[in-house]
Amino acid sequence: MPHVTRLHGPKGNPIYQVGGKSFIYFRTPSKDAVDPVTGERYDDVIIFWVPSASDKLALTQDEDSPFFTTPHFDGHLSVLLRGSRIGELSVQELTEVVQDAWLARASATRGRKWLSEQRLP
Repeated sequence: MPHVTRLHGPKGNPIYQVGGKSFIYFRTPSKDAVDPVTGERYDDVIIFWVPSASDKLALTQDEDSPFFTTPHFDGHLSVLLRGSRIGELSVQELTEVVQDAWLARASATRGRKWLSEQRLP
């Protein structure tokens, strides 16, 4: 994706930004995302921004979906994905999530230009 910068969070975790706005963030373990059986904090959570609350709901409402959210992210336009479950997505599905995350955070001008160049709607 164009105009992307990669930064490192406080613990070296990758953060991808467009125009100074994060759109994909590799999260460090946190108390709100834990294994329901062991109680251990997930150490492989990736956050993807989404365009709208309805997009978030569409990705998280199915219990079998690899995407999830936690109460900490209520009202935040993002979904979470465990890295260990990324293989459950097709390349096309993952590509769409990354593109949507980028579009959700890129400026309208950059978004329109990129969509035009890709011949996407």
